[in-house]
Amino acid sequence: MGGEERKIISIGMEDFKEIINKNGYFVDKTRMLQQLLDSNSKVTLFTRPRRFGKTLNLSMIRRFFEDERLADGTPVDNRKLFDGLAISRCGEKYLQHQQQHPVISLSLKSAKQPDYEMAYGMLKKNIIEEFERHAYVLDGGCLTEREETIFRRTLKMEDDVQLYIDALKTLSGCLEKYHGKKCIILIDEYDVPLENAWFCGFYDEMTGFIRSLFESALKTNASLEFAVITGCLRISRESIFTGLNNLAVNTVLGPDFGDSFGFTDKEVEIMLKYYDRDEKLKEIRRWYDGYRFGDKEIYNPWSILNYVKNADYDPKMFPKAYWANTSSNSIVKELIEEGSDEIRSEIEALITGEYLEKPIHEEITYGDIHESEDNLWNFLYFTGYLTSCGTRYDGETTFLKMRIPNTEIRTIYKNTVLTWFDKKIKNTDLKPLVRAVEEGETETMADIISGQLMETISFFDYGESYYHGFLAGLLKAAGGYRVLSNRESGEGRTDLVMKTKMIRNGKAVIFEIKTAKEFREMEEKCREALMQIEDRKYEEELRREGYTEILKYGICFFRKECIVMRN
Repeated sequence: MGGEERKIISIGMEDFKEIINKNGYFVDKTRMLQQLLDSNSKVTLFTRPRRFGKTLNLSMIRRFFEDERLADGTPVDNRKLFDGLAISRCGEKYLQHQQQHPVISLSLKSAKQPDYEMAYGMLKKNIIEEFERHAYVLDGGCLTEREETIFRRTLKMEDDVQLYIDALKTLSGCLEKYHGKKCIILIDEYDVPLENAWFCGFYDEMTGFIRSLFESALKTNASLEFAVITGCLRISRESIFTGLNNLAVNTVLGPDFGDSFGFTDKEVEIMLKYYDRDEKLKEIRRWYDGYRFGDKEIYNPWSILNYVKNADYDPKMFPKAYWANTSSNSIVKELIEEGSDEIRSEIEALITGEYLEKPIHEEITYGDIHESEDNLWNFLYFTGYLTSCGTRYDGETTFLKMRIPNTEIRTIYKNTVLTWFDKKIKNTDLKPLVRAVEEGETETMADIISGQLMETISFFDYGESYYHGFLAGLLKAAGGYRVLSNRESGEGRTDLVMKTKMIRNGKAVIFEIKTAKEFREMEEKCREALMQIEDRKYEEELRREGYTEILKYGICFFRKECIVMRN
């Protein structure tokens, strides 16, 4: 690096100017500015999963286009921020737009309060902060008395809802008068207050306010140069963007801007080389790659930045699910805990590496999510829990092939399944299973164990270790016995042992587990298990401990069924 100070990875820093000024590592996305200008769209909506760089990109757009002013109206020169970046090599056609427009930048991501009044109050606060940032227009001598009055009333946070419905239109008009140029409006995470309102029970009120705000700012605003909006979901035009015919929507399915959000393979390769972690590329491809935006293969940027930063401190650092910790993953939890048998079997197929094919619905509302199972799968896709691996068109409907994108997301599903199963068996009365074990009722044992298997979601290859863990979990949850796994006993290791805490008048149970490749092999495998218990003298250690009553069971599993035999 020729003696140059090495750049720093700053987790959670979302201001482009701050990253550049503090020598932060910046993955150059400035060609997005060229694409925006070439698109010539009045209003552009970008939908991408959370933590894929939406806020940072809006900050970059603001710093490029904005004729920024200090509180006293003094211009701020941000041109050096873009020195050496891709946009600086795109020619005067694009650079002539630099620092030419006033910009309104509004984030809605903090509107997550439990009731409408509090959430609306937060939106008002965010709007007022943007008025305060541009308060220099009051000293410009360019506003009419009415415009100045409305501006000051807004700054005072007067209780008049119409002030805030028209606030962005009002502010852009004042800015156009001061700067002599039309205004660019940037709105980040527009769907956060809608999602929050849906789950908290005031969706209609919040939708009404956001719809009115957008209509005023984006539809009937003569002072608008262009606008860019970001979010996770494409909320239906009817609910939010009513009558907005000038809206260009770019979802993860769209052909444009595919590499503007998230990191490409080349960008990750360059980053790893910069931090001397080239050898990790294959591993992190498996963990964090796999998204497809348009025709581009994309990595999760949040996880890459966290992983590379941590690996820079500790080269032995293992990958882990960083993205999972940024959300409650409530929709996955809901699918697993409340979904139908069909949904659970589909989740099982996804976890084992298969794909699902579902009709695609790009426009939904939060109210639609639970209207059909297809909407739930679409929600998982657009929010990053699934990715595309192909499409099919049958003449009327477009079907999307969906799969889990990578190891990181697969761990979210797996951990959610394990948490659900642990909770489930804790709430299940398993005394009948213990009773059947004690009394040698093999048919009852098989029925109970198979029944539990049918109701759970498996994500292994139905190997012996999966069934071993599953049965151990059931027996431990049943209580009353100590359950020991793979202990040294006799001439080998028995799979599972149950024994009473008291040896005198107590009893012990030996389980040997087998798996069958075909259903017809199950009885034979059970007999093999019983023979193994005898041949390897598994009971000897238990007898030396003092147990005199010892039960021995051979269990064979085939997919989600089992049979049990005893000596």
